[in-house]
Amino acid sequence: GKDFVTVSRLPRDATRLVQARSARRPSSMLSLLRRRASLSRALVRSIFIQTADTPNPLSLKFLPNETVLDAESGVFIKSTDAKLIKRSPLAQALFDVPGVEAVFLGKDFVTVNKEDNDNVTWDLMKSAVFSAMMEHYSSGKPALEQAVVEAPMKGAPEDDDDEVVAMIKELLATRIRPAVQEDGGDIYFDNFDAETGIVYLEMAGSCAGCPSSTVTLKQGVENMLRHYIPEVKAVMEVENDELMSSSRDRGDSLEARLRAAGIPRD
Repeated sequence: GKDFVTVSRLPRDATRLVQARSARRPSSMLSLLRRRASLSRALVRSIFIQTADTPNPLSLKFLPNETVLDAESGVFIKSTDAKLIKRSPLAQALFDVPGVEAVFLGKDFVTVNKEDNDNVTWDLMKSAVFSAMMEHYSSGKPALEQAVVEAPMKGAPEDDDDEVVAMIKELLATRIRPAVQEDGGDIYFDNFDAETGIVYLEMAGSCAGCPSSTVTLKQGVENMLRHYIPEVKAVMEVENDELMSSSRDRGDSLEARLRAAGIPRD
């Protein structure tokens, strides 16, 4: 269809059953095909994949009719994450598609980020991504190794969290992340600078590199956190692994941190 593909495959047990029956009782090719068709109608598994646009023109959300990751948190995999790619058969299949820059595996969706290149269009890439996903789901392999699935979520609540950090994480989990995930992305707590009141967050999936992510942070996330938690003064995005620590950890002055977050200094 225009925004979906349905593929059906015969389970391995059913295939072996057909082969065994044909070996015991020779028959014509026509009758064998008829038996396969009959068996397929009874035992076939259908894979139905839809697509949904996201606020990020470089991201597209793919929704198979089955669970992708049985986990509370999704996993964001970039083309440079060689070790993590090796642990995800689905990511390996998707990164074989030219132009794929990042993949986000959610509970029931996959968000694919493409290169920012006018020659790499979704019209060209969509069918290739469909094929890669269908091949993966037909293989019976997991989307991600179980050990990675069971790893603690980024920014998960910890026993030593102070009251403010615990409140920030609670709001992210209950009010903010569900809305962000609807658009094919996710958002994680990185740290809170109590001296400046700045909350540092990491964006993933369709939110990573999205032109509207700044608006989302300032008008959505920041306003909500400031409304419920007076200690929060601003929200800033941690853009990559090299920036996972706060500006305070990098040695920036208090004035520089406040200025970067748009907070006026009294």
